[in-house]
Amino acid sequence: MSRTRNSFPFSAKRDYHLHIPINLFCPGQPPEMEQTKINEVRRLIEPQSDNLAVYCSDASISRYLRARNWNVKKAVKMLKATLKWRQEYKPEEICWDDVAGEAETGKIYISNYKDRSGRPVLVMRPRCQNSKSIKGQIKYLVYCMENAILDLPPEQEQMIWLIDFQGFNLSHISIKVTRETAHVLQEHYPERLGVAILYDAPKIFQPFWMVAKPFLEPKTANKVKFVCADDPNTNKIMSELFDMEMVESAFGGKDDSDFSITKYAERMREDDKRSLAYWKTPSPTTVSSENLNSETNIEKSDLQDDKNTSVDNTVTGKSSSVALICSS
Repeated sequence: MSRTRNSFPFSAKRDYHLHIPINLFCPGQPPEMEQTKINEVRRLIEPQSDNLAVYCSDASISRYLRARNWNVKKAVKMLKATLKWRQEYKPEEICWDDVAGEAETGKIYISNYKDRSGRPVLVMRPRCQNSKSIKGQIKYLVYCMENAILDLPPEQEQMIWLIDFQGFNLSHISIKVTRETAHVLQEHYPERLGVAILYDAPKIFQPFWMVAKPFLEPKTANKVKFVCADDPNTNKIMSELFDMEMVESAFGGKDDSDFSITKYAERMREDDKRSLAYWKTPSPTTVSSENLNSETNIEKSDLQDDKNTSVDNTVTGKSSSVALICSS
């Protein structure tokens, strides 16, 4: 894989997708109503400083509102939890050397090509699991998510997941890791999935999908695409999304080169440099840490509704049975 990805599409600190028109976020609602809710969330969150400021842009707040069906109280609660998590976990400080051991088999990696819309592609291969450490696996997943997000072009805010089920079996599933992965993706990376391609999923996977699907809203279920190597109809999904000359042969593409941890490590170290430069850029606003620890006044009915909120509010929209097994 000798091709290289584009450099990060930013030169100054900003939210990753400030240029996306707000009225595209929730078709059918008046833009002024959407903007009013965005402004209300920002008021309740209060100004942020340093690395947290980028999560208070219109685009970022809109993702949290969409994840909570435009309920301001729920979006505020969710976003505050993410800000607190980022302040404590510091995902932007994770570097390649922190996760290299988890990455060496290529169980998850960011491809060096994008889809036809310019969205980054996260490749997952459950059979390549090489770790029993929950902490290590979650840290590597977060590292991959952060890098993929930073590699988004200005007009995009979602990524593609390509999941290779070759060699998959039930031993690749860990309930504990799945649970923790679901929490991180659902709560801290909402609305980040564009399409998930499940390539050659075996029959033993079907029960997991049947359990998860009823909990999904239709728009999320529609993001999950099953593709079979021997089915020309489903293979059209791949050719419509990608330039197949760039795609790995495991997904029906023309690239027959193997995953190289040496080359991938070089790419990731370069990404680390660009990420460090990005996060060092000053932000204009300030915050008191008390703001992150203070809970917004949420009624009991809102808390109960949170439990019933669809998994469409997640980055995956299918966390417990599809992509999460790739991190288990």
